[in-house]
Amino acid sequence: MQSYRLEEFGDIGKLVAREVPMPEPGANQILVRVRATSLNRRDTMILNGTYPLAPRTGTVPLSDGAGEVVAVGDDVTRFAVGDRVTGSYFARWIDGRMHPGIIDQLGCTLDGMLSEYALLDEQWAVRLPDHLSWQEAATFTCAGLTAWSALTGAEIPKPGQWVLVIGSGGVALFALQFAKLMGCRVAAVTSRAEKADRLRALGADLVVASAETPEWGMNLREATGGIDLVVETGGPAAFPQSLIASALYGRIVLLTVQDKNGKSIEIQGAVYQRSLVTIGRLFVGSRGGLEAMLAAVATHRLKPVIDKVFPFAKTREAYRYFEQGDVFGKVVIDGA
Repeated sequence: MQSYRLEEFGDIGKLVAREVPMPEPGANQILVRVRATSLNRRDTMILNGTYPLAPRTGTVPLSDGAGEVVAVGDDVTRFAVGDRVTGSYFARWIDGRMHPGIIDQLGCTLDGMLSEYALLDEQWAVRLPDHLSWQEAATFTCAGLTAWSALTGAEIPKPGQWVLVIGSGGVALFALQFAKLMGCRVAAVTSRAEKADRLRALGADLVVASAETPEWGMNLREATGGIDLVVETGGPAAFPQSLIASALYGRIVLLTVQDKNGKSIEIQGAVYQRSLVTIGRLFVGSRGGLEAMLAAVATHRLKPVIDKVFPFAKTREAYRYFEQGDVFGKVVIDGA
């Protein structure tokens, strides 16, 4: 079977497709025929050697993928041949709080989904909604669950409250869609005005182009009365404006704390001392959260936004396209 491996880090040339033996499931394992995968920012960080969790050399990349079960081990009870599944980002994190004993990640310390077949422990996978295509189903594990966790974590925003999303990547667009499902109003900040209509079509109530309004924080605060929840994917460049835009008792969920040049977020005391904003962090989510999110996706028949699809043989091109940054939604790689 065909399988990509990251044989070294720091160079796209070290992402290599290999012909490897077909694995056989152990007692509690399932064998999945992978039909599609998708890229996240952490995948390019792993490739470039800048990811905080040290990856395993020679690992199969990508946490996000979808496929059908083609074989099961003798003791498997959660799945049967023919089931449509996706993997869980933190494979060993079932529910409750994260702790150091369960930090293993698909596509980082564990083999991921960029392969013709993936061998998973049955506890590492969940069923997929029937209405999703393979390409659509392959987009939820990281970006989708991160957005869901940001919205359903410590305090779920109430209908009518304002949620701010930044950019047009996977997390931002999932957060926009999930916030609208919850009855929230959504403000969106985009780098280019050309994307405004597409964001409004997804449900954004207010769109600001940062190229035209660099100091957009006060603009949003005045227009909304203050943002109740910021899903902060903009990093150091956006954070000061997110803080200004927030309501007195608003919340900011930090998802990107450094930019690609290594600059970190700084909290401006002059702004923060006038605020009672709560600033929090999260790391994607558990299998229980993934199951809850997919149940909501199935109920509302929600569909993700896909920017572009690449064939399996063009995986390096997919990485390059994703890394240039000007995407609207998810970048997907079809199965081999």
